[in-house]
Amino acid sequence: RNSAHRKAMKRNMVTSLFRYERIETTKAKALEVRRMAEKMITRAKIDSVANRRQIAKDITDKAVAAKLFTEIAPLFTERKGGYTRILKTGNRLGDAAEMVILELVEKTAKPEKKAEKKAEKKAKKAEKSESEEK
Repeated sequence: RNSAHRKAMKRNMVTSLFRYERIETTKAKALEVRRMAEKMITRAKIDSVANRRQIAKDITDKAVAAKLFTEIAPLFTERKGGYTRILKTGNRLGDAAEMVILELVEKTAKPEKKAEKKAEKKAKKAEKSESEEK
């Protein structure tokens, strides 16, 4: 890979990491992406126009950049570093490359739709059985 390809690949992987909060990749790529992501999160903790512009250089997706400043960075206000973790998942079948999962240590809160639906179903079922007993 030439330097432009490497740079584009790292930018895309960092964008994916912030979008999905975890990515699976090779160990070598994960170590490079982790360096970039850690620096971006540290910068995003201080929300300023200058910092937004610096991050916009590497994250071209405006929605992901906004998520970094509004959702991800506030999770790490008390943390001085170590915002990501690398979990080993074994070797890839095709070429035996060491594969890892790179993920954010803190997860953004997502609405639990399935849990709410199950709770609603149980409540309805309980009401139904109570009304049948009477």
